[in-house]
Amino acid sequence: MSTPTIGGVIKESAGWGIALSVLMMVAGILAIAVPPAAGIAVAIVVAWVLALSGVFHFVFAWYMRSTSGFVWELVLGLLYLALGFYMLIRPVTALVSLTLLLVLYLFTKGILELILAIRLRPLPGTKSFFLDGTLTLILGLLITIGWPASSEWAVGLLIGISILLAGVSRLSLSIAARRATDMLP
Repeated sequence: MSTPTIGGVIKESAGWGIALSVLMMVAGILAIAVPPAAGIAVAIVVAWVLALSGVFHFVFAWYMRSTSGFVWELVLGLLYLALGFYMLIRPVTALVSLTLLLVLYLFTKGILELILAIRLRPLPGTKSFFLDGTLTLILGLLITIGWPASSEWAVGLLIGISILLAGVSRLSLSIAARRATDMLP
């Protein structure tokens, strides 16, 4: 049995990276093509994460049963579990709520980017901060104007774009790694 070379390991990893990248790009395109389904899927994943967090709080409460934090851990566990199950039972309502949280995030990010742009204005290259902040605020405003109907497309579309771009960036990295290994002796 021969010992694998570093180049061989990198080349094999790059192959898997390319395969994963293509799957991510396909998933991103599907999410962009059917944003309501992608948005509901995101809401369901968030609901399961919340429910699981509730269970973890119960476990932690069990270990804290002799301290004053026991009751608070139980209350937090109940809150997480109830919210998670509610979101599982009513995923469309959960998606509407997630869209509202997305809007709050976009407005906050846009304002902070513009503040940063103003503070860094004398430095070269800060125009991109103005552009980012402005476009982020416009996106938040577009989603707000159409809310709650914008819930049908906003979360799913943005998640789809994010997954697609992540797949593209990983694909370029994996191809570069594979090319680099081709140059090795």
